[in-house]
Amino acid sequence: MKPALRIGVIGVGAIAQVAQLPTLARLRGAQLVALCDNDGPKARALAERFGVPDVFTDIDEMLEFDELDAVVISTPSHLHEPHTLSALAAGVHVLCERPLALNVRGVERILAAATRSDRKVAVANNHRFRSDVQAVAAFLRGGELGKLSGVRTGAYQSKRAAEGWRLRRAESGGGVFMEQGFAMLDLAMWLADFPEPVRVSAHMERGRGASSVEDAMLAVVECEQGKTIVIDVNWAVTSQEDRWWFDMLATRGSAQLSPFKVVKALNATPADVTPRGAAVRENAITQSYRAELAHFLAVLREEAAYEAPSDQVVVHRIAEAIYKSADEEREIRL
Repeated sequence: MKPALRIGVIGVGAIAQVAQLPTLARLRGAQLVALCDNDGPKARALAERFGVPDVFTDIDEMLEFDELDAVVISTPSHLHEPHTLSALAAGVHVLCERPLALNVRGVERILAAATRSDRKVAVANNHRFRSDVQAVAAFLRGGELGKLSGVRTGAYQSKRAAEGWRLRRAESGGGVFMEQGFAMLDLAMWLADFPEPVRVSAHMERGRGASSVEDAMLAVVECEQGKTIVIDVNWAVTSQEDRWWFDMLATRGSAQLSPFKVVKALNATPADVTPRGAAVRENAITQSYRAELAHFLAVLREEAAYEAPSDQVVVHRIAEAIYKSADEEREIRL
């Protein structure tokens, strides 16, 4: 039996507490050996809860800990790039929460650093690992629904839950789009096999001042092959309930994730072909993180193929164009 991979977690905020730590603590082949957070008491309490032997409040001290094989980074967004670069320089593999950096240049610096250090870096695009998404991807890549022509996705929240650094543009990169829409953009492009983006149009609503972030964003991304992605996100809606949707349109069928449903044209008649086994009982976020972390370990063990996250350059290029279009109130050609 291969020895367990020794994992450290940098940043023990909400997503680490809800998904990463509980999963890693139970995941076969992983051994949680260290936590790092500037809130020492919180980190120590979590270490005691999950049986983690070492706690740090300084990332450099943690990276000098010579028993680390890999780290999971879930610090605030503006720290993702410097923390990832530090880990790679220390010879440690990295799984980083999205976004990998705040701009295209940052992503390119990380890709170059990973190549120099001969270490693997992955992005926590957990939606790709959802069981329903994997089922839809199989339909699309098998040609059963024809060619994907568009994605219509969005999220409405009745009350803005974001606070702290997420409301400061220099630290978050943006507001509701970075919090909700960025993941939708990545998933849409991944399911569409990353067609070349052609032009972007976007409109946002945000407060005054260069440091403010948007409460709403509506973006239209037109790509080659006639594929169009529409993203509509708003975290300040006057509503009695929140909504999240992700709909895919294809030439011979359609699919949606909330609720999960796949429809295919059979003898010119729409038929429900939803694979019932793809709907799991556990929370979709929990399931997706478990699958994502298991895949990351398999990659490190060379039991699964490694692909450098160069596709994030494309996602960030589109995201930058979305904000530029919204800021300048004009269409941006890519």
